[in-house]
Amino acid sequence: MRFLNRRLTGAFVLALALSFAAFARQQANNRGFDVSNLDTTCKPCEDFYKFANGGWLAKNEIPAAFSTWGTSSSLRENNIKALRDILEASAQNTSAPAGSNEQKIGAFYASCMDEGRIEAAGAKPLDAELKAIDKIKDARDLPVAVARLHDMGVNVLFGFGAVQDFKNSTSVIAVAGQSGLSLPDRDYYFKDDDKSGLLREQHVEHIAAMFGLLGDAPENAAAHAQTVVRIEKQLAQVSRDRVARRNPEKQYNKMGLAELRKLVPGFDWDAYLKGLKAPRFTEINIAQPEFFEGLGKILTSAPIADLKTYMRWQLIHSQAGLLSSKFVNEDFSFYGTALNGTKELQPRWRRCVVATDQNLGEALGEVYVKKAFSPEAKARMQTLVRNLIAALREDITTLDWMTDATRKQAIAKLDSFVTKIGYPDKWRNYSSLKIERASYVDNTVRSNMFENRRDLAKIGRPVDRSEWQMSPPTVNAYHNPLMTEIVFPAGILQPPYFGPNSDDAINYGAIGAVIGHELTHGFDDQGRKFDLQGNLRDWWTPEDAKNYQARAECVEKQFAAFRVADGLSMNGKLVLGESIADLGGLKIAYLAFQKSLDGKPRPEAIDGFTPEQRFFLGWAQVWGRKYTIEATRNQIANDPHPLSQFRVNGPLSNMPEFAAAFGCKNGDPMVRPAADRCEVW
Repeated sequence: MRFLNRRLTGAFVLALALSFAAFARQQANNRGFDVSNLDTTCKPCEDFYKFANGGWLAKNEIPAAFSTWGTSSSLRENNIKALRDILEASAQNTSAPAGSNEQKIGAFYASCMDEGRIEAAGAKPLDAELKAIDKIKDARDLPVAVARLHDMGVNVLFGFGAVQDFKNSTSVIAVAGQSGLSLPDRDYYFKDDDKSGLLREQHVEHIAAMFGLLGDAPENAAAHAQTVVRIEKQLAQVSRDRVARRNPEKQYNKMGLAELRKLVPGFDWDAYLKGLKAPRFTEINIAQPEFFEGLGKILTSAPIADLKTYMRWQLIHSQAGLLSSKFVNEDFSFYGTALNGTKELQPRWRRCVVATDQNLGEALGEVYVKKAFSPEAKARMQTLVRNLIAALREDITTLDWMTDATRKQAIAKLDSFVTKIGYPDKWRNYSSLKIERASYVDNTVRSNMFENRRDLAKIGRPVDRSEWQMSPPTVNAYHNPLMTEIVFPAGILQPPYFGPNSDDAINYGAIGAVIGHELTHGFDDQGRKFDLQGNLRDWWTPEDAKNYQARAECVEKQFAAFRVADGLSMNGKLVLGESIADLGGLKIAYLAFQKSLDGKPRPEAIDGFTPEQRFFLGWAQVWGRKYTIEATRNQIANDPHPLSQFRVNGPLSNMPEFAAAFGCKNGDPMVRPAADRCEVW
């Protein structure tokens, strides 16, 4: 759960491009799975991830423009190619009605593709903002300047937005939380291993280089870089780590504005809120009060000149990818190569497609779904969801560790789930957003302002339950505990996850387990703390909560024991929610698949594999993936999802159903002793 991230993006990396026609042929023929991906020299009971994906891993390398590459990458890349076709046609259509969605997506894409104009402009599009920062004289000017930067999407000092009230999910309140760093997380500023130390050195060099591109003399640029890092390290010192931020109770600290003023006494919140054009409100959720207490001390002690230097950095850092090639290349050299191990910058057209999706996702998505998502696909997906919900309901009724009091509420919560499939019923209205061909930076800034103000306008209003947090082409899915909903964009509802003509075993093992995963998120270690109405409320008996915690700790310990290259290991606490969801999702997907066979002739083997074996191959073959070592380190440090090999071998080693399907015996690496198996749902 990301309580302050208003723009959720896909978690899957991108790959080979396929046309719609070619992909349609693939769907029609994809009744089984890709046997060429297998490594039959490895026994399935020894390492199922390698057995299912070893052939693919041996044949494929990570392309130079990526830091990870997987068996499912072609799906995302197919979507990128489809969006490119739409956008290039829209960009060429200069007669589209002014203000229409087609005009806007075409103009946005065209402005991004106009390299000549972007190169000629250099950093000039930021002149007005740089001058505004330069005009700051003292602490009294700071709140309005921060509001101006926040409005245009610059990550400075802290984050501010709107969120459903955790304990009154029908209402939307203001929220503020820790932010303001330019490394991925607070721990990057403090880890004492050699690689972390080198990365911090490269970070300082990168900041100095960016100041140099703005025109600062080398000695001044170097001094400014040290100033920036000093302030960011102070912010990091008062920030919570990612594991601590997983606790929703600790993220809920509602207070009045008077309390907030006392928490950060040196900051004029009234001036900030007025500058941000935020609606009036009386209560706000301060997600990390200790951060704001520390922020107040930083603002009091830091010279205003240092804060201006930090704000100047955050501006150029946030906008670097929109500027001329010298800024883009320097930004990529650190965030692409040093941080993630990516060797080459992606082609401009591809970056522009992604940017258009990020800024005008529903305008672009409305065209996309007409070409890429059929009513038949939606109908089959709805059937799968119904079957998975029925399987989870049956599972809950048979849990021997849960009392009837909690069981009754768990079933009521499950029955309250809302499912969204493919695309929104009500499309976003972009009529107030001005998009022109003249300036890529201006278009992006206006888009950020549009999104920021749309978000702030929710404060004090009833919750819009029709809203989506992902655009339709996104290759991902999500569960929202405050809305008690599971959402599946059209982008993921294609092979290898789902095919209208695919073998049932494959569909249940792939998208069925994804559905089960999202359903189980409603009952993972975070989701279980929200009731059927989306309110943060303890609806568990003490006995059931204790039983649940013991089962969750089993999963945590298993994943903490997984080791990877370069002396790295998984963080069991960080990946706990996703790992519970994988284990529970696979279990209920398997139950649903078995129930779907009732009263039907037993399906024949395909490529020598039984339906049960194909189910588990369906899950395993969507997770084949290679990572650079840098990407591996980043995922372990920052991502609540385990590395792919553990998303396969971890849950399957706990499932007797898997062992039975492949004839695995006690003592095989893929079979955990009964006393060591984890089972939550």
